[in-house]
Amino acid sequence: MMLSITEVKGQNDRQFIRQGNRAYRAQQYEKAEATYRKAVAANPRNPEALYNLGCALMAQQKDSMAVQCLENGAKLQTDPLRRAQAYHNMGVICQQKKLFSEAAEAYKQALRNNPNDDETRYNLALCLKQIKNQPQQQQQKSQDENKNGDNNKNKEQEEKNENKDKKQQQDNQEQMSRENAEQLLNAAQQQEKATQQRLKQNQQQPRKNKHLKNW
Repeated sequence: MMLSITEVKGQNDRQFIRQGNRAYRAQQYEKAEATYRKAVAANPRNPEALYNLGCALMAQQKDSMAVQCLENGAKLQTDPLRRAQAYHNMGVICQQKKLFSEAAEAYKQALRNNPNDDETRYNLALCLKQIKNQPQQQQQKSQDENKNGDNNKNKEQEEKNENKDKKQQQDNQEQMSRENAEQLLNAAQQQEKATQQRLKQNQQQPRKNKHLKNW
């Protein structure tokens, strides 16, 4: 990303911008940011200081502050080509954040100031394509959510059926246990009844004397 220097009011602005540019080229973005801030403090209406500060913030992924500085610099910038570059960078930030509508507007502003920028035109075409595809993507997402909802319902129904089957099996087992118990009880009662009848019959018959006397 190229950084340029314009004629600014006051020696301090120029010195701070040059120092910031050296730090930026050395990829010392924090140092560049601090130096550009000094330039902005020295002259808040310096569009180049604001633009360069925006670039340093952008390099550190401080996107919100970067967009603000780039926008403020673009409003103060009188050179249309440099103004276009500021809007282009704003579009890049928004596009990376998938804010395609905002990115498209920024790219349009850049092309109004520099209609010959093919890179901006290409990025704009990508954003417009993404915007066009968004309703379809949202519809697909909604369909997926509905599908997941149906799957969850089916799963819940399967769990209910499984629990119902388990309960039915448990009830059947309990029923069988009760029937078995009743059968055993009836058999015991029948056996007891038969025993009582035999005892009764034995009581009615004459007893035989086991010790017979000799005659």
